[in-house]
Amino acid sequence: MLTEAIRKRVEKLREEIEYHNYRYYILDQPEISDAQYDRLMRELEKLEEQYPELRTPNSPTQRVGAPPLEEFEIVRHTIPMLSLANAFDEIEAKEFDKRMKKFLGTSSDIEYVTEPKLDGLAVELVYERGQFVVGSTRGDGINGENITQNLRTIKTIPLQLIRKEISVPERLEARGEVIMQLKRFRELNQKREELGEPLFANPRNAAAGSVRQLDSKITAERPLEIYCYGIGEMRGRTFKTHWEILQTLSKWGLRINPNIQRCKHI
Repeated sequence: MLTEAIRKRVEKLREEIEYHNYRYYILDQPEISDAQYDRLMRELEKLEEQYPELRTPNSPTQRVGAPPLEEFEIVRHTIPMLSLANAFDEIEAKEFDKRMKKFLGTSSDIEYVTEPKLDGLAVELVYERGQFVVGSTRGDGINGENITQNLRTIKTIPLQLIRKEISVPERLEARGEVIMQLKRFRELNQKREELGEPLFANPRNAAAGSVRQLDSKITAERPLEIYCYGIGEMRGRTFKTHWEILQTLSKWGLRINPNIQRCKHI
């Protein structure tokens, strides 16, 4: 018989597992042993097997297992996901600074947040009341492809946000880049060569091709990870600076680049 105590235990297990995923995959600072983690996961699996009505798409036990799709649905972005402009040298960077000062109507120095530009696939992660509900590609900036079940397989993407330090917003559209590290890319190509499969041309193509698989089980086998760099729509919370946005995303369990910096001027 399903009781309220069992329901609460399942919720507690999911929160604990997501928190330990964050400590392990995002911070690289695990607090418990692999054996302790496995015990938590096994307890959750057993309860979900016994009470299938408690099983949800965002459960840590359901990261892989969705049936293959015939095609991707289209998702319309609430706020357009625009592409980035380039500055190839110091002169162009300073010209950008001049345009920003003119746009803002100021002659004062502008504080910037900088981080490395990663070459992968831009995606949007939508969370409602802390739960991951939809993930999509950038597409043409207005409409993207619904790749939710593929993004659920990436361990550095939390299925529910962490609430320990800061309460989560009603809705969050987090934006980031799904990538494949060079070392992992080379290892993947080596395996494909041994199997007589065609090689990927570069890590960007490997990442993009892996995320856009109709079968999420294939995506789950690929060494993908994500770094979040910004937001779209946000309901239930406001921010004053981009730096504050990034720090808060990190506290919610979303992975940000460790090499971000605050600069006093251009």
